[in-house]
Amino acid sequence: MRSHTMPKALTIIIPVYNEEGNIFRIQDALNQYLEKSTLNVCALFVNDGSTDTSLALIQQICKANTHMGFISFDKNRGLSAAIKAGIDYATTDYVGYMDADLQTSPLDFCSFEPFLESYELVTGERQHRQDGLGKRFSSNFANWFRNSFLQDGMKDTGCPLKIFQREFALKLPYFNGVHRFFPALTQIYGGQVKVLPVQHFPRQAGVSKFNALNRIVQPLLDTLLVHRLKKRFIQYNIAASQKPQIPVK
Repeated sequence: MRSHTMPKALTIIIPVYNEEGNIFRIQDALNQYLEKSTLNVCALFVNDGSTDTSLALIQQICKANTHMGFISFDKNRGLSAAIKAGIDYATTDYVGYMDADLQTSPLDFCSFEPFLESYELVTGERQHRQDGLGKRFSSNFANWFRNSFLQDGMKDTGCPLKIFQREFALKLPYFNGVHRFFPALTQIYGGQVKVLPVQHFPRQAGVSKFNALNRIVQPLLDTLLVHRLKKRFIQYNIAASQKPQIPVK
């Protein structure tokens, strides 16, 4: 029974950590997508303990846009925690997320929509990356290392444009860094993944929150964790069954 859930509706989660220069740009980009979408779309900002004016600006635009809401952490908890909180808080059939840096556009979600009923996860693959050489090298190396162990077939697992069937997303295990492994975990847990090309843009405001440690070292360690999960994941097929009846006293 899912009377609390709206059919054919999507919540877009936007994790925010010190992105005051992008908040109004996010509002404009989301409204452009809402005008084109075939779904009932709402947006959920997750303020991840920002120390600038991000929260105040989020509150301001949520007052002006009833289809936008927010939750705010007591302190910085990290991207994976923000995504999980958004998924937990949402009530729609579909839940997606995008980065607050706007290096990807929510307009690309339009191409995702025809596939949402058939795939547990629809994810983007960034074309013509607009990052510096160092970031592109570390990303490519991390993707190669991950795919060598997990064999998930993903070239760009870190693309921030993703939409899940929410009930499936709730079944996945969550840990810090899980956002890098959503395609692999979807496959491990029996889901289907659809990959679509998306645009990529240079960052116009704010600064990246990632460095060599959280872009290379930690992802490599997390890859070994997910690899072990994949090897030890319990699978079975039932050949015959008969359900017991609960006696009534």
